[in-house]
Amino acid sequence: MELHSLKDSFDRVAKKRKVSYSKTHEVTDLIVQEINKAIKVMQSSTLEYKSELAELKKKLQEVSPLNQLEGAQKELNIALIKYPKALEKVFNRDISKAYQNIEFDSPIVNQIIASHFYRQGLFEVGDCFIAEAQDAEAAVAMRSLFQELYQMLEAMKSQNLEPALKWAAANSNKLKENGSDLQLRIHHLQFVKILQKGSRDEALKYTRTNFASFAGNHMAEIQKLMGCLLYSDRLHESPYAHLLSPTNWDTVTDELTRQFCNLLGQSYESPLSATIAAGIQGLPPLLKFMTVMAGQKHEWQSMKQLPVPVELDKEFQFHSVFVCPVTKEQSTDDNLPMLMSCGHVLCKQSINKMSKNGSKTFKCPYCPTDIDLTQCRQLIF
Repeated sequence: MELHSLKDSFDRVAKKRKVSYSKTHEVTDLIVQEINKAIKVMQSSTLEYKSELAELKKKLQEVSPLNQLEGAQKELNIALIKYPKALEKVFNRDISKAYQNIEFDSPIVNQIIASHFYRQGLFEVGDCFIAEAQDAEAAVAMRSLFQELYQMLEAMKSQNLEPALKWAAANSNKLKENGSDLQLRIHHLQFVKILQKGSRDEALKYTRTNFASFAGNHMAEIQKLMGCLLYSDRLHESPYAHLLSPTNWDTVTDELTRQFCNLLGQSYESPLSATIAAGIQGLPPLLKFMTVMAGQKHEWQSMKQLPVPVELDKEFQFHSVFVCPVTKEQSTDDNLPMLMSCGHVLCKQSINKMSKNGSKTFKCPYCPTDIDLTQCRQLIF
């Protein structure tokens, strides 16, 4: 990714700046130190100041501040000059040649944008956007749903778990179906919170009331919590001190957000954020390609597939894809992957071509097995 080279350029500038900053402070401290020495001598001496000033001038010349700073400052200036060029190289201002002219469904796009604001907790911004767009009313339903989520998250910031506990209890069956132990984790935090106050009896009562239903699948974890009761007055010095870590709250907050979105049928990440992030990764190779093919923009506009491979990080790979090892082309609805009797996979068109549309057997490109078209099975990715 070209962004990695940009980050390297930025890191070089930051490093050179740090060196220049340190050197400047070092030289400045030496100058101040010599001046203070001279002042003390002049204050305690009855002689004329001329000799002391001459001595000070000599020492400052020995320090040679300009010569010491020149090298570090020069290197910083070179790095600063190169950085804007790296920015211009990576961030092409004109991206029009790398996208296709398609007609957007404005109501859908507005709904996605408004929903994004609500997902981020920016309710006033979302309301303002809907009022100005005038056609994103479908996103209003998302407001109340995510408002409930952010009320729980805001309460957790002040270590109030009651809203989260009520929501988890109301959705306990759905959480179990998803294989989530979120409800137990929230009770876990509440137990530790009670124990931190030194209320051992109250913590034990809370355990008996709320942990019984989890004993079948989480007995080992519950037993660890019971061990905490022995250290109620010094939990931070006990073998269970890790239970006091703030990261436990961060983990539960993250899981609460994930499960809340999951039960709504929504992705954990905002679709708008994921789309923009994937576009940022895919844009540089497309811009490079279109720079080379500058005179053939019309062909690019009519293509059904991207003209060059675009590598995206794993978080943006939501569906399995198959590229035929013979034609080097990605499978499509008209050219699905086919599993051969030997266990290897080729695209349908490649198999049809090698078998002369099923009129003869052919050898697998990977092994010497004779393949009959009638024994190939279609795979759906």
